[in-house]
Amino acid sequence: MSILQIPHAHPTVILFDWHATLADTMDAMYYALDDVMPRLRPLGLIERLVPPGRSKTLEDEKLVKYVREHSSLHPKVRAERKISRTDIFEVLFGDDQEAKARAHQEFDRTYEQHFGAVRPMEAGARQRLQALKDLGVEVGVLSNRARRFMAHELYMIDGDGWHELVDTMVCGDDVARRKPHPDLVLKALDNLGRAPGLDCWYVGDSTTDVIAAKRAGVTSVFYNGVGWDRHWLDKIFPGTVRHPHVPDAVVGDLPELLALARRLIAASAEQA
Repeated sequence: MSILQIPHAHPTVILFDWHATLADTMDAMYYALDDVMPRLRPLGLIERLVPPGRSKTLEDEKLVKYVREHSSLHPKVRAERKISRTDIFEVLFGDDQEAKARAHQEFDRTYEQHFGAVRPMEAGARQRLQALKDLGVEVGVLSNRARRFMAHELYMIDGDGWHELVDTMVCGDDVARRKPHPDLVLKALDNLGRAPGLDCWYVGDSTTDVIAAKRAGVTSVFYNGVGWDRHWLDKIFPGTVRHPHVPDAVVGDLPELLALARRLIAASAEQA
Protein backbone atom coordinates (compact mmCIF):
# COMPACT_ATOMS: atom_id res chain seq x y z
CA MET A 1 0.00 0.00 0.00
CA SER A 2 1.11 3.54 -0.63
CA ILE A 3 -0.61 6.40 1.19
CA LEU A 4 0.22 9.68 -0.52
CA GLN A 5 1.38 12.34 1.89
CA ILE A 6 0.29 15.32 -0.22
CA PRO A 7 -3.14 15.63 -1.89
CA HIS A 8 -3.31 16.38 -5.62
CA ALA A 9 -5.20 19.67 -5.20
CA HIS A 10 -5.38 22.50 -2.68
CA PRO A 11 -8.66 22.69 -0.74
CA THR A 12 -11.48 25.12 -1.46
CA VAL A 13 -13.83 23.04 0.70
CA ILE A 14 -12.97 20.89 3.71
CA LEU A 15 -15.67 18.60 5.05
CA PHE A 16 -15.10 17.04 8.46
CA ASP A 17 -16.46 13.94 10.07
CA TRP A 18 -17.84 15.00 13.44
CA HIS A 19 -17.35 12.25 16.02
CA ALA A 20 -13.71 11.49 16.94
CA THR A 21 -12.43 13.97 14.34
CA LEU A 22 -13.73 17.30 15.62
CA ALA A 23 -15.86 16.30 18.60
CA ASP A 24 -15.32 13.93 21.49
CA THR A 25 -18.61 12.24 22.32
CA MET A 26 -16.96 8.87 22.92
CA ASP A 27 -18.56 8.20 26.30
CA ALA A 28 -22.12 8.59 25.05
CA MET A 29 -21.38 6.59 21.90
CA TYR A 30 -20.02 3.59 23.80
CA TYR A 31 -22.78 3.75 26.41
CA ALA A 32 -25.28 3.53 23.54
CA LEU A 33 -23.36 0.66 21.94
CA ASP A 34 -23.43 -1.18 25.26
CA ASP A 35 -27.22 -0.88 25.10
CA VAL A 36 -27.43 -1.94 21.44
CA MET A 37 -25.30 -5.09 21.53
CA PRO A 38 -27.68 -7.18 23.71
CA ARG A 39 -30.53 -6.09 21.43
CA LEU A 40 -28.97 -7.63 18.31
CA ARG A 41 -30.33 -11.10 19.05
CA PRO A 42 -33.98 -10.12 19.69
CA LEU A 43 -33.77 -7.87 16.62
CA GLY A 44 -32.71 -10.87 14.53
CA LEU A 45 -29.34 -9.30 13.72
CA ILE A 46 -27.00 -11.90 15.23
CA GLU A 47 -27.87 -14.13 12.28
CA ARG A 48 -26.90 -11.27 9.94
CA LEU A 49 -23.32 -10.94 11.22
CA VAL A 50 -20.51 -11.41 8.70
CA PRO A 51 -19.93 -15.16 8.25
CA PRO A 52 -16.65 -16.70 9.44
CA GLY A 53 -13.84 -16.25 6.92
CA ARG A 54 -15.38 -13.18 5.26
CA SER A 55 -13.93 -10.42 7.47
CA LYS A 56 -11.29 -8.00 6.17
CA THR A 57 -8.77 -8.70 8.94
CA LEU A 58 -8.19 -11.31 11.61
CA GLU A 59 -8.96 -8.67 14.24
CA ASP A 60 -12.31 -7.96 12.57
CA GLU A 61 -13.14 -11.67 12.58
CA LYS A 62 -12.35 -11.88 16.30
CA LEU A 63 -14.64 -8.94 17.00
CA VAL A 64 -17.51 -10.53 15.07
CA LYS A 65 -16.96 -13.87 16.80
CA TYR A 66 -17.03 -12.24 20.24
CA VAL A 67 -20.25 -10.35 19.49
CA ARG A 68 -21.84 -13.51 18.09
CA GLU A 69 -21.01 -15.45 21.26
CA HIS A 70 -21.53 -12.76 23.91
CA SER A 71 -23.89 -10.13 22.41
CA SER A 72 -21.50 -7.45 23.64
CA LEU A 73 -18.32 -5.72 22.53
CA HIS A 74 -15.02 -7.18 23.62
CA PRO A 75 -13.76 -5.47 26.82
CA LYS A 76 -10.59 -4.39 25.02
CA VAL A 77 -12.59 -2.57 22.33
CA ARG A 78 -14.65 -0.84 24.99
CA ALA A 79 -11.56 0.08 27.01
CA GLU A 80 -9.57 1.48 24.09
CA ARG A 81 -12.52 3.35 22.52
CA LYS A 82 -10.71 3.86 19.24
CA ILE A 83 -13.30 2.52 16.78
CA SER A 84 -16.30 4.51 15.59
CA ARG A 85 -19.84 3.20 15.78
CA THR A 86 -20.06 3.18 11.98
CA ASP A 87 -16.87 1.16 11.59
CA ILE A 88 -18.10 -1.31 14.22
CA PHE A 89 -21.32 -1.85 12.29
CA GLU A 90 -19.34 -2.20 9.05
CA VAL A 91 -17.17 -4.87 10.66
CA LEU A 92 -20.21 -6.68 12.07
CA PHE A 93 -22.52 -6.59 9.06
CA GLY A 94 -20.32 -6.00 6.01
CA ASP A 95 -22.42 -5.45 2.88
CA ASP A 96 -25.76 -6.21 4.56
CA GLN A 97 -27.30 -2.75 4.16
CA GLU A 98 -30.62 -3.65 5.77
CA ALA A 99 -28.92 -5.03 8.88
CA LYS A 100 -26.75 -1.93 9.20
CA ALA A 101 -29.77 0.35 8.78
CA ARG A 102 -31.60 -1.49 11.57
CA ALA A 103 -28.52 -1.34 13.82
CA HIS A 104 -28.14 2.41 13.20
CA GLN A 105 -31.83 2.92 13.96
CA GLU A 106 -31.48 1.07 17.25
CA PHE A 107 -28.35 3.08 18.05
CA ASP A 108 -30.22 6.37 17.50
CA ARG A 109 -32.96 5.18 19.84
CA THR A 110 -30.51 4.37 22.62
CA TYR A 111 -28.11 7.28 21.99
CA GLU A 112 -30.94 9.63 22.88
CA GLN A 113 -30.63 8.46 26.48
CA HIS A 114 -26.91 9.28 26.72
CA PHE A 115 -26.01 12.22 24.48
CA GLY A 116 -25.50 15.74 25.77
CA ALA A 117 -21.91 16.39 26.82
CA VAL A 118 -19.63 17.23 23.91
CA ARG A 119 -16.12 18.64 23.85
CA PRO A 120 -13.50 19.25 21.16
CA MET A 121 -11.17 16.41 20.29
CA GLU A 122 -8.28 18.88 20.38
CA ALA A 123 -7.50 22.04 22.30
CA GLY A 124 -7.53 24.98 19.90
CA ALA A 125 -9.87 23.31 17.41
CA ARG A 126 -12.02 26.43 17.08
CA GLN A 127 -8.96 28.49 16.18
CA ARG A 128 -7.89 25.94 13.54
CA LEU A 129 -11.33 26.01 11.93
CA GLN A 130 -11.31 29.80 11.95
CA ALA A 131 -7.86 29.77 10.34
CA LEU A 132 -9.22 27.59 7.52
CA LYS A 133 -12.08 30.05 7.05
CA ASP A 134 -9.55 32.89 6.93
CA LEU A 135 -7.81 31.06 4.07
CA GLY A 136 -11.08 31.21 2.12
CA VAL A 137 -11.91 27.53 2.66
CA GLU A 138 -15.56 26.59 3.12
CA VAL A 139 -16.11 24.22 6.05
CA GLY A 140 -18.74 21.53 6.50
CA VAL A 141 -19.46 18.80 9.05
CA LEU A 142 -20.90 15.37 8.30
CA SER A 143 -22.20 12.65 10.58
CA ASN A 144 -24.10 9.40 10.38
CA ARG A 145 -25.91 10.62 13.50
CA ALA A 146 -29.46 11.94 13.41
CA ARG A 147 -29.89 15.68 12.98
CA ARG A 148 -31.59 16.09 16.37
CA PHE A 149 -28.33 14.97 18.02
CA MET A 150 -25.93 16.76 15.69
CA ALA A 151 -27.67 20.13 15.89
CA HIS A 152 -27.50 20.01 19.69
CA GLU A 153 -23.83 19.00 19.70
CA LEU A 154 -22.79 21.62 17.12
CA TYR A 155 -24.48 24.38 19.12
CA MET A 156 -23.14 23.16 22.49
CA ILE A 157 -19.52 22.25 21.75
CA ASP A 158 -16.88 24.45 23.33
CA GLY A 159 -19.50 26.24 25.42
CA ASP A 160 -21.14 28.44 22.79
CA GLY A 161 -20.93 26.18 19.73
CA TRP A 162 -19.25 26.25 16.35
CA HIS A 163 -22.31 26.89 14.19
CA GLU A 164 -20.93 30.20 12.91
CA LEU A 165 -17.86 28.40 11.54
CA VAL A 166 -19.81 25.80 9.56
CA ASP A 167 -21.13 26.46 6.06
CA THR A 168 -23.09 23.22 5.83
CA MET A 169 -24.04 20.31 8.07
CA VAL A 170 -25.35 16.98 6.75
CA CYS A 171 -26.63 14.22 9.00
CA GLY A 172 -27.50 10.56 8.64
CA ASP A 173 -31.24 11.19 8.35
CA ASP A 174 -30.76 13.86 5.65
CA VAL A 175 -29.84 11.25 3.02
CA ALA A 176 -31.02 7.87 1.79
CA ARG A 177 -27.77 6.07 2.66
CA ARG A 178 -25.23 6.68 5.39
CA LYS A 179 -21.46 6.33 5.13
CA PRO A 180 -19.61 4.48 3.66
CA HIS A 181 -21.93 5.49 0.80
CA PRO A 182 -21.03 8.90 -0.65
CA ASP A 183 -24.46 10.46 -0.09
CA LEU A 184 -23.48 12.73 2.84
CA VAL A 185 -20.46 14.11 0.98
CA LEU A 186 -22.44 14.71 -2.20
CA LYS A 187 -25.29 16.36 -0.29
CA ALA A 188 -22.87 18.72 1.46
CA LEU A 189 -21.32 19.75 -1.85
CA ASP A 190 -24.76 20.25 -3.37
CA ASN A 191 -25.69 22.47 -0.42
CA LEU A 192 -22.62 24.58 -1.18
CA GLY A 193 -23.37 24.70 -4.91
CA ARG A 194 -20.22 22.77 -5.76
CA ALA A 195 -19.42 19.73 -7.85
CA PRO A 196 -17.30 16.84 -6.51
CA GLY A 197 -13.60 17.25 -7.15
CA LEU A 198 -10.17 16.90 -5.60
CA ASP A 199 -10.35 20.48 -4.28
CA CYS A 200 -12.84 19.14 -1.75
CA TRP A 201 -11.09 17.39 1.13
CA TYR A 202 -13.05 15.07 3.37
CA VAL A 203 -11.32 14.56 6.73
CA GLY A 204 -12.37 11.62 8.90
CA ASP A 205 -11.05 9.10 11.39
CA SER A 206 -12.59 5.88 10.06
CA THR A 207 -12.29 3.53 7.12
CA THR A 208 -15.90 4.36 6.25
CA ASP A 209 -14.92 8.03 5.90
CA VAL A 210 -12.18 7.12 3.45
CA ILE A 211 -14.52 4.91 1.42
CA ALA A 212 -17.21 7.61 1.33
CA ALA A 213 -14.69 10.20 0.12
CA LYS A 214 -13.34 7.96 -2.61
CA ARG A 215 -16.81 6.98 -3.81
CA ALA A 216 -17.77 10.66 -3.93
CA GLY A 217 -14.72 11.56 -6.03
CA VAL A 218 -13.10 13.89 -3.48
CA THR A 219 -9.76 13.94 -1.67
CA SER A 220 -9.63 11.66 1.36
CA VAL A 221 -7.62 12.80 4.39
CA PHE A 222 -7.42 10.26 7.22
CA TYR A 223 -7.40 11.87 10.66
CA ASN A 224 -5.17 9.62 12.75
CA GLY A 225 -5.92 11.24 16.08
CA VAL A 226 -5.63 7.97 18.01
CA GLY A 227 -2.12 7.41 16.65
CA TRP A 228 -2.40 4.13 14.73
CA ASP A 229 1.05 3.02 13.62
CA ARG A 230 1.96 2.37 9.99
CA HIS A 231 1.56 -1.39 10.42
CA TRP A 232 -2.08 -0.98 11.46
CA LEU A 233 -2.77 1.57 8.71
CA ASP A 234 -1.50 -0.99 6.21
CA LYS A 235 -3.97 -3.50 7.64
CA ILE A 236 -7.05 -1.30 7.51
CA PHE A 237 -6.14 0.22 4.13
CA PRO A 238 -4.63 -2.75 2.26
CA GLY A 239 -5.24 -1.32 -1.23
CA THR A 240 -6.39 -4.70 -2.55
CA VAL A 241 -8.98 -5.48 -5.19
CA ARG A 242 -11.51 -6.30 -2.48
CA HIS A 243 -10.55 -3.29 -0.31
CA PRO A 244 -9.12 -0.73 -2.74
CA HIS A 245 -9.82 2.54 -0.95
CA VAL A 246 -6.71 4.25 0.46
CA PRO A 247 -6.53 7.81 1.82
CA ASP A 248 -4.65 10.46 -0.14
CA ALA A 249 -3.01 11.79 3.01
CA VAL A 250 -2.81 11.08 6.73
CA VAL A 251 -2.67 13.78 9.41
CA GLY A 252 -2.22 13.33 13.12
CA ASP A 253 -3.96 16.50 14.27
CA LEU A 254 -5.62 19.71 13.12
CA PRO A 255 -2.40 21.82 13.14
CA GLU A 256 -0.92 19.31 10.67
CA LEU A 257 -4.03 19.56 8.50
CA LEU A 258 -3.95 23.36 8.60
CA ALA A 259 -0.25 23.43 7.68
CA LEU A 260 -0.91 21.09 4.74
CA ALA A 261 -3.79 23.26 3.50
CA ARG A 262 -1.73 26.45 3.82
CA ARG A 263 1.18 24.87 1.96
CA LEU A 264 -0.92 23.78 -1.01
CA ILE A 265 -2.94 26.99 -1.15
CA ALA A 266 0.29 29.02 -1.19
CA ALA A 267 1.79 26.81 -3.89
CA SER A 268 -1.33 27.21 -6.00
CA ALA A 269 -1.21 31.01 -5.61
CA GLU A 270 2.44 31.07 -6.73
CA GLN A 271 1.57 29.14 -9.88
CA ALA A 272 -1.38 31.38 -10.77
